[in-house]
Amino acid sequence: MADNGCGFPAPGLHSFLFQPIATVGGFEFNKVMLLALITTLVVVSFFYAAFGRAKVVPGKLQMIGEAGYDFVRRGIVYETIGKREGEKYVPLMVSIFFFVWIMNIWSVIPLAQFPVASIIAYPMVLALIVYVLWVSLTFKRHGFVGGWKNITGYDPSLGPIKWLVSFIEFFSNLLVRPFTHAVRLFANMFAGHLMLVMFTVASWYLLNSWLIPAAGVSFVMTMGMIVFELFVQAVQAYVFVLLACSYIQGALAEHH
Repeated sequence: MADNGCGFPAPGLHSFLFQPIATVGGFEFNKVMLLALITTLVVVSFFYAAFGRAKVVPGKLQMIGEAGYDFVRRGIVYETIGKREGEKYVPLMVSIFFFVWIMNIWSVIPLAQFPVASIIAYPMVLALIVYVLWVSLTFKRHGFVGGWKNITGYDPSLGPIKWLVSFIEFFSNLLVRPFTHAVRLFANMFAGHLMLVMFTVASWYLLNSWLIPAAGVSFVMTMGMIVFELFVQAVQAYVFVLLACSYIQGALAEHH
């Protein structure tokens, strides 16, 4: 970190940049990519271990897996899309939920200490997956004309302002939606990591400056921020999947 001439190594955008771990054929593989790969392996390995040899009387690991799966299925998918329509989307939503959650948790894991979702490319790819699913379902369910009515909210009963409303809905749903879906996750993880780095570095800096009481306060704030981040990390995974389900529900709903 740069001290900007004042002696304090303030965090900034450089805190989100990493040197390549390896370069293969011109492709640079860095720490964030490694964490994303490990996240995938963790999620796949956990559910394979939990359900690969599922038993009628579940063991501890299977019970944890079932609890997590059931939380997403009943608490998010069924509540938003409905049981009959939503069942087929449960595996996708469970995968996204735990993938996002584990990506976020790396922020407070020693040695890793970085939330993968604070790099916008990762939330954006997930948002685009949901976006493509939403658009394809909309036209598959309602047809070409009905699909556009569903997306634009076209309603003849609105009279002269129906075209204005349709334009706003078109812009909001088709152009802005994937951006806001991704940025909501990215911005929270970005800001949370920046705050954690700030208080952690401040604790070290104040301690080395022999300002021990101030360093103690900063350290307490760091611990408080870690607890708060654990809460935010889970909430952001929940919100991301909840929004994805609401988009799918909107695609399947009849246009009025």
